Amino acid sequence: MGEFGVIDLLTRMVVQQRGGPNHGADLSFKLTVDNGDDTAAWQTGKATELFTTDTVVEGVHFTRETTPWRDLGWKCISSNVSDIAAMGGLPMYALVTLGLPPETEVSELEQLYEGMMEISNEHGVAIVGGDMVRSPVVFITIGLTGIHAGQPMLRSTARPGDQVAVTGYLGSSGGGLRLMLGAGHDSNLSDQVSEEAAEYLRVCHRRPRPAVAEGRILSASGVVTAMDVSDGLADDLSKLCRSSGLSARIHAGQVPVHPLLKQAYPDDYLDLALGGGEDYLLLFTAPAEVMALVMPQLSQGAAVVGELLPGEPGRVSVLDVDGSERPASGAGWDHFR
Repeated sequence: MGEFGVIDLLTRMVVQQRGGPNHGADLSFKLTVDNGDDTAAWQTGKATELFTTDTVVEGVHFTRETTPWRDLGWKCISSNVSDIAAMGGLPMYALVTLGLPPETEVSELEQLYEGMMEISNEHGVAIVGGDMVRSPVVFITIGLTGIHAGQPMLRSTARPGDQVAVTGYLGSSGGGLRLMLGAGHDSNLSDQVSEEAAEYLRVCHRRPRPAVAEGRILSASGVVTAMDVSDGLADDLSKLCRSSGLSARIHAGQVPVHPLLKQAYPDDYLDLALGGGEDYLLLFTAPAEVMALVMPQLSQGAAVVGELLPGEPGRVSVLDVDGSERPASGAGWDHFR
């Protein structure tokens, strides 16, 4: 089909199939230039406009054996929507850059965009353009805008004594990846895991659900500090602590882990929860009185997992159930470690 034929195909898909955006109507956002020009353009109103971008690279973030094209499309959008959710915002407009080997099949791109459209329509996102280049491996870059009617939640606003909490179960995405790669202490473990657990873990890795509704609840309830868990609880909490000039302690016995992850990895579930990454739920901090207001509004799996302390910025420790304390950070995803 060539580059321009493919662009025409994908442009038709996003224009004809998309369901958004509707979030910005009350705040005077209006799309004035759609797909097909050098840029997309929109009018801005009184709201705070949010921007984020993320790239996934074949062999670094995914393999075709573990992530089918349709799920890859879902996940690319999901990771960006999660960033908007972490600010308490609503996602709006996306730009997609594709790096593709010449042998890429058109049917594979259609599957990729079907996954993108599924999650985009679920969250009111409109894909409004992008770029395409030749590449030795597949890479996908998403740029996404969002809006917040008030003050977005930040990483730098935490205070000593704040409680630390998460909006759902941790470690399931990492467990799904480990299962699909056949990693772990027992190379035959994938044969020992129940099909129910295996399916749950695979879905958690391939189709994470960004916590947009939860982010709105947090922001509306007075939470001012949050981020999403993309690189693992311990390392992401360390990032938040560095931004706020604080340290933190995690209570191992309070870390929420789904029963099916415990069933699949009875010896390693805590390590997966602390360092597995790509859960795309929200990590947030707040004083006890705010936390008491917020927690009943969140779904099953949400839990207070620790507290913030004065001390070396970025230092995170884990208090085990036996009372011993150990360093926690350093186990999550880092491209250059």
